Amino acid sequence: MMKRLENINVAAFDLMPSPEEIQARVPISDAAAESVFAGRETIRRILDRADPRLFIVVGPCSIHDLAAGFDYARRLRGLAEDVKDTLVLIMRVYFAKPRTATGWKGFINDPYLDDSFRIEEGMEKARAFLLQVAELGLPIATEALDSITPQYLGDLISWTAIGARTVESQTHRELASGLSTPVGFKNGTDGDIQVAINGIRSAARSHSFLGLNAHGRSTIVRTKGNPYAHLVLRGGEGRPNYDTVSISIIERTLAKAGLPRIVVVDCSHANSSKDPELQPLVLSDCVHQIREGNRSIVGLMVESNIEGGNQPIPEDRSQLKYGCSVTDPCVDWPTTDLMIRRACQALRDVLPHRGAP
Repeated sequence: MMKRLENINVAAFDLMPSPEEIQARVPISDAAAESVFAGRETIRRILDRADPRLFIVVGPCSIHDLAAGFDYARRLRGLAEDVKDTLVLIMRVYFAKPRTATGWKGFINDPYLDDSFRIEEGMEKARAFLLQVAELGLPIATEALDSITPQYLGDLISWTAIGARTVESQTHRELASGLSTPVGFKNGTDGDIQVAINGIRSAARSHSFLGLNAHGRSTIVRTKGNPYAHLVLRGGEGRPNYDTVSISIIERTLAKAGLPRIVVVDCSHANSSKDPELQPLVLSDCVHQIREGNRSIVGLMVESNIEGGNQPIPEDRSQLKYGCSVTDPCVDWPTTDLMIRRACQALRDVLPHRGAP
């Protein structure tokens, strides 16, 4: 009778190592722990307006090639050192991708890009990669797509995003309330700001929900609430929302909701009409707004890779172009380097005198 009632559409249950087991295989080092802690503290200080610098979450839309990803990380580390007086660079390391319908779900889910779904290998290799990047001294940003993965990787993350497709999810709001990082809530895919504001307010409160502990056991998770949840603007339905008028209206909406008037602008997605060549223009516009007196923009996001654009996943994986995205298109490294250096130069003498809104 039970076979007729339960798991009718489940083909198999394969055991997954617990978070504790994966962490034991890839233990965090002292250098990595210090990097993560310093990154989180710096971001919190920027959100508190105690640090006048701007943070920029920059990196590939998704990581599919660990060698190319680490090549990118080394380049970013050098750039971060050059601009550290004005800008805090955080590497975007996304291992899971939400799909509108179908498609590759990310490195953790399918590390070989061949529908073999070796999730155990993907999780362990992802953790090893994060450790390498953290040991370079780079803070790391990622997106929280499920409530289990943070138990495996969360100790290596400095900033977390809740994406536009999950911003209305109660599960993700509960998860955000317990994360140890600052959390950026993106506006909805239709451009709706209110769903993100509701998410921020919800995440700031304590919650109790079902989750997983380090031993892999089902537990009741009781959170304290996350005081560092904030708004990320990514546009919606083909319309941008980073312009001066949009941000002025959003500042009023935040104030009316009793929230700090702070925003992060995502230069990709609808804000650039998904055209990577427009991302530098979005960033330049935001820099201009700050120079003209804007005090609410505290961070930016840029989708960037070694090579620009994107590529389909070929049947022959050896034909993949090195350092080129297999998900959303990105700006190339020379463009990334130039746009960040120009932003640093334009803001160097402005940010130290910028007050809170």
